[in-house]
Amino acid sequence: MPVPDTSLEFQFDRRFAELETRVAFQEHTLAEMSDALAESRAETRRALQLLQRALDDLKQLRSELHSDPGEEPPPPHY
Repeated sequence: MPVPDTSLEFQFDRRFAELETRVAFQEHTLAEMSDALAESRAETRRALQLLQRALDDLKQLRSELHSDPGEEPPPPHY
């Protein structure tokens, strides 16, 4: 009965451990990227809400400053 080559078994174990390490690193990196993406989306959502509020305020200010001249009372000299 032939004796198994321990160096091949050792190489296999070493390569398998290296692959496991790489997969664990990639899983960790993907989790970090997912967290970063979620935070970025939340920040974008907050920025869009602030922008919408600013636009609404600007529209209101414009309507107050540039109201329809027909709605204004006549000047006092009439």
